[in-house]
Amino acid sequence: MTGRTTVIRPSAVLPASAAQRILAQLERRDVSCGGVWNASPGLWIRYDKPWDGAPSGPGTAVKLGAIGAIYGSPGRYDITIYRVTTTADAERAGWTADRLCDDALQFGDLTLAGCPRIELAPPQPDPFRS
Repeated sequence: MTGRTTVIRPSAVLPASAAQRILAQLERRDVSCGGVWNASPGLWIRYDKPWDGAPSGPGTAVKLGAIGAIYGSPGRYDITIYRVTTTADAERAGWTADRLCDDALQFGDLTLAGCPRIELAPPQPDPFRS
């Protein structure tokens, strides 16, 4: 997938209640059900339209991008978004990393800009340097 990869720093955290709603809606909008999302644990892929290939393939549907997510972090039922990749086709159509995330996060009443962020610990001294 050529395009642009954006590392989300600090990573965005989807609280458990929002994460549950988002996953339910992504499942409802799965490409296998005529939707535009192909979400699996760890990777949510967005297409421009439902798959129309045979058998059960993308056909003429164009991949817009993917969201990298870690399930069960930082809390057991939370989801952390750490990376977003948009394709060149998506960028030509005006899609950005924020827009791609917001398209999924809307189901949890969130935006990427408004998501809680991972608390970063201060760097520890290097134990191998004196």
